[in-house]
Amino acid sequence: MAYKTRTGSLDSYDKGLIELNDDLRKYAFSNIFEVAGNAQPFERVAVVQNLEYVAEVVRSEGESPWYAAPHDEFAIVMDGEVTFHFVKLEDDQVPGHEGGAIRLGAKPNGPNMGRVKARRGHQVLLPQGAAYQLVSAKPSVAILQTVDGPETVKKWDEICVLKGEQA
Repeated sequence: MAYKTRTGSLDSYDKGLIELNDDLRKYAFSNIFEVAGNAQPFERVAVVQNLEYVAEVVRSEGESPWYAAPHDEFAIVMDGEVTFHFVKLEDDQVPGHEGGAIRLGAKPNGPNMGRVKARRGHQVLLPQGAAYQLVSAKPSVAILQTVDGPETVKKWDEICVLKGEQA
């Protein structure tokens, strides 16, 4: 049997399905491009959760707020181009909560650490001890691997479709 891999985008994707005899909200399988297409810019919508760990789909469009997390996070750009800007946080600025990323009120005063311009398939480390901002000239999609936290938006009833159902 021959397989053909097709990469989706915001403009062109096929919605996926999952076959389970269980509550899909435990697995949160969904189509990331559909989720991103229905999301507000920089809304961090959980599409996968395993215990406290989540994968969030982010529609990057324009300039995001600044974020920081008390742990490393990872981003994978799935469509378009996203520039990640980094600022070093002082020890007293590093979030002290247990959860995922928090939104900062403004750009931190620490020294600039540089930027990473990432395109489809590129992975970027969002390190502990740094604040970051996402910037995109055109709508783009990224998946953030993080911990469930105050910025995580859960829309399980909207994004989970049981086999045989069509939205």
